[in-house]
Amino acid sequence: MSDTTTEPHAPVPDLTAWTCPAPLRDQNRVVMGHGGGGALSAELVQHIFAPAFGGEVLAQMGDAAALSLGGVRLAFSTDSYVVRPLFFPGGSIGDLAVNGTVNDLAMTGARAAYLSCGFILEEGVELSVVGRVAEALGAAARAAGVEVATGDTKVVEAGHGDGIFINTAGIGLIPPGVDLRPQRVVPGDVVIVSGAIGVHGVAIMSVREGLEFGVEIESDCAALGGLVDAMVAVTPDLHVLRDPTRGGLAAALNEIAAAAGVGVVVQERNVPVPPAVANACAILGLDPLYVANEGKLVAFVPREHADAVLDAMRAHPLGADAQVIGEAVDAHPGMVVARTGLGGTRVVDLPIGEQLPRIC
Repeated sequence: MSDTTTEPHAPVPDLTAWTCPAPLRDQNRVVMGHGGGGALSAELVQHIFAPAFGGEVLAQMGDAAALSLGGVRLAFSTDSYVVRPLFFPGGSIGDLAVNGTVNDLAMTGARAAYLSCGFILEEGVELSVVGRVAEALGAAARAAGVEVATGDTKVVEAGHGDGIFINTAGIGLIPPGVDLRPQRVVPGDVVIVSGAIGVHGVAIMSVREGLEFGVEIESDCAALGGLVDAMVAVTPDLHVLRDPTRGGLAAALNEIAAAAGVGVVVQERNVPVPPAVANACAILGLDPLYVANEGKLVAFVPREHADAVLDAMRAHPLGADAQVIGEAVDAHPGMVVARTGLGGTRVVDLPIGEQLPRIC
């Protein structure tokens, strides 16, 4: 006997607005991963911006551009900051706007001198909040030894921003004899990280999502100019420096390996990860190597100078926990691998998008 009872069909979901944490590589629209510092970001730059702009200087693709102007070597960089929340343990969007650009300049060996500052304000944001951000930005600039020399303000309609966005650009002088770029990296170079990784990204996530990990995690946001000065004072023959912000340490190492045409081997147990960050990443399913930092650098140093540079870093407050984490090798050019504590090896690939959105 057949059952002729009919049941109402479930509504068919509209999939057009769905997104995936690991976005597909073939996209015809911008997705959040295009701003994450990983493979999608690189493709956006390589296939749209670089062909449109051209130029030998842009082809350097470093944290800052190294320029020759009037017989003087300058570093020039710009960055935009869209972090949420605006204030977080250890800093604010104002601190990031200064330290991020100062650090980009420092990765060329330059000491930042002047900054520009552009505020994009959303209609309805409280002026007291704008004032707090401006005060934090000014204090960070004074601490870093830079002057905010020019600026701009725009206001967008309510609903068309996220409170406050900031853009800063900076210039600084590159000392004679300093030539920091990934093309100088050779097999045998020692890889040094200046301290604990993953702190900034986890600090942002903890306050944004209201997560508690038993201890407050503060951002490592800091200006690295003084630390770089201490390193250059030991020897100007550093090969490359990079601050591992979006995409974390993994993205920075992959970018250097690809540009230099060398392999990189990382001893995973030597990478300094604070217990609180390790525990948070374990709970959230994140890899600390891919989590953003805002006050750390990674350096590729000739082996003969590595001990002296490491000692100089550890003598500076921002490099007290510096560690040798690996080396550049002939094998697997353009690839980064990690030796695990159990003796195995895993590939540390360039992330496609980002693990943590809106962290800088």
